[in-house]
Amino acid sequence: MAVTEASLLRQFPLLLPQNRSKTVYEGFISAQGRDFHLRIVLPEDLQLKNARLLCSWQLRTILNGYHQIVQQRMQHSLDLLSFMMELKMLLEVALKNRQELYALPPPPQFYSSLIEEIGTLGWDKLVYVDTSFNTIKLKAEDASGREHLITLKLKAKYPAESPDCFVDFPVSFSPSWTPQSSLISIYSQFLAALESLKAFWDVMDEIDEKTWVLEPEKPPRSATARRIALVVKPLGIKLSRNIHLWDPENSVLQNLKDVLEIDFPARAILEKSDFTMDCGICYAYQLDGAIPDQVCDNSQCGQPFHQMCLYEWLRGLPTSRQSFNIIFGECPYCSKPITLKMSGKKH
Repeated sequence: MAVTEASLLRQFPLLLPQNRSKTVYEGFISAQGRDFHLRIVLPEDLQLKNARLLCSWQLRTILNGYHQIVQQRMQHSLDLLSFMMELKMLLEVALKNRQELYALPPPPQFYSSLIEEIGTLGWDKLVYVDTSFNTIKLKAEDASGREHLITLKLKAKYPAESPDCFVDFPVSFSPSWTPQSSLISIYSQFLAALESLKAFWDVMDEIDEKTWVLEPEKPPRSATARRIALVVKPLGIKLSRNIHLWDPENSVLQNLKDVLEIDFPARAILEKSDFTMDCGICYAYQLDGAIPDQVCDNSQCGQPFHQMCLYEWLRGLPTSRQSFNIIFGECPYCSKPITLKMSGKKH
């Protein structure tokens, strides 16, 4: 009991017992630099579930709407210290919500300047603006006719503080900003970034249009990788033999066709059933978001497997052996040697 009383005095030095039996406490609870008067009357057995909480009108006003929660915490708190700690946390939340509710709106020139900036940009560039003008979405087309969006989150001290910018780019976008900057300057930097990324997106669009992209199924503009369906599997020899054919003047897709000596199948002319893409062990395509990316090295087999499925299979074979993170065993289909290099922990 003495330990609890000492902790109570240390945590709430402005709340003091008013009698020797310590059934009445009176004083102040502090939150966000403010002190609020309260009085707590405990029964003789000191059980909080039968206690009474008397608040000043300021504290009662702030806790308006939280009465049920306060009563619940009094019913379940083990002692006065735990109740006071929870009451302080609740008071902090109530004060924060109250500040947000009664926050002063920006001055009229904030809105008039934003409307003027949007008008200068062109209202046709505006996609969305919320009622408080805190979130603004603008659109732009790059030189290839692709539409892009930029979302701006304006802060309370705009334009003294730079807005947060959100774009679907494969690289970071951090526009320069000064207190004299505006939406126009950010939009100009947005257009410059679009121009610098045009060549990259041209390459990715050609791959998306002329090949069967397995992953991601709906690639965002920020995606920098594609997993593509191929008709043939042993490509390592062709790659090393023809790498000298790579021509910087040609597109990436055309260079891949020349170097690998293949044509990429397109989704428009083939069905998924044309490929043996399902895992040869679980007979599913996706397993916890993963696709079969482990392929038998035997060119006459070429059966794909999920890494986890193949790991569990090889681990159950008495003839398999493991060296560090590499497992050596036999293919479940053709029984030829197969090697699995584990990435990350598999249990």
